[in-house]
Amino acid sequence: MILAVLSGKGGTGKTTVAASLARVVPDSQYVDCDVEEPNGFLFLNPEPGTVEEVMVPVPSVDPGLCTLCGECARICQFNAIAVAGKNVLVFPELCHHCGACALVCKPFAITEEDRRIGVIETDPSGSVLQGRLDVGEPVGVPILSELKRRIDPRRPAILDCAPGASCAVVRSLEGSDYALLVTEPTPFGLHDVSIALQLVKQMGIPAGVVLNKASEDDAAADALCREAGVPILLRIPFSRDIAEQYSQGRLPVDTDPLWVERFGALYDAVRKEAKA
Repeated sequence: MILAVLSGKGGTGKTTVAASLARVVPDSQYVDCDVEEPNGFLFLNPEPGTVEEVMVPVPSVDPGLCTLCGECARICQFNAIAVAGKNVLVFPELCHHCGACALVCKPFAITEEDRRIGVIETDPSGSVLQGRLDVGEPVGVPILSELKRRIDPRRPAILDCAPGASCAVVRSLEGSDYALLVTEPTPFGLHDVSIALQLVKQMGIPAGVVLNKASEDDAAADALCREAGVPILLRIPFSRDIAEQYSQGRLPVDTDPLWVERFGALYDAVRKEAKA
């Protein structure tokens, strides 16, 4: 089973929930898909393992063969290549690695060269994985594709997605059996999770909600979930103790057996909902 944990915005407790589930679900894989700011390793503290570079192909133009016809620039939907006077300019950061420019180049002046955009780190047991986008790189989707190839279909996988509803979140969600959305009962939190709910609905993925920083009066959150037709599977109360533990790199399940039981019950509820 692949469980995607996501949120409409940052700071809702998404990683706390995902990492806590990874702690309590036997033989699970934790995959940190927030490649711009991965931090699950800080809580799970795995043993050092392998570090693999992620490379993508980008065009390289041979000026001796190029006729400056401009077909490559016309086919590129992302303006990653342009003809300026007697020169062809390539902007690697804009390239989406589709290869169209090389395909339309009749004099075969364009070849592709590998370019590093980040790394994938994996602990020795293959239980904790994270992608890390290099500083200054704008697109992390290829790293996510490589990360997802390393998911073992025989093991439960918990994907800690990036916040929001961007292309990276869509790529992380693809192929998931269930989406668990973590939110907080604030106007910003509820507004943004409603957008994430629209996304998972459009992708046809069953979903449930974890309400973090819950209080005695969460009528707005209850109404939103009721209207969207999704269950609230766990309520985590607003707790100074949990916040203090978090600031020291500890999860609720690391210090309180009650939370081990609650997160175990959460995963059981997810499996039941995914089969419904």
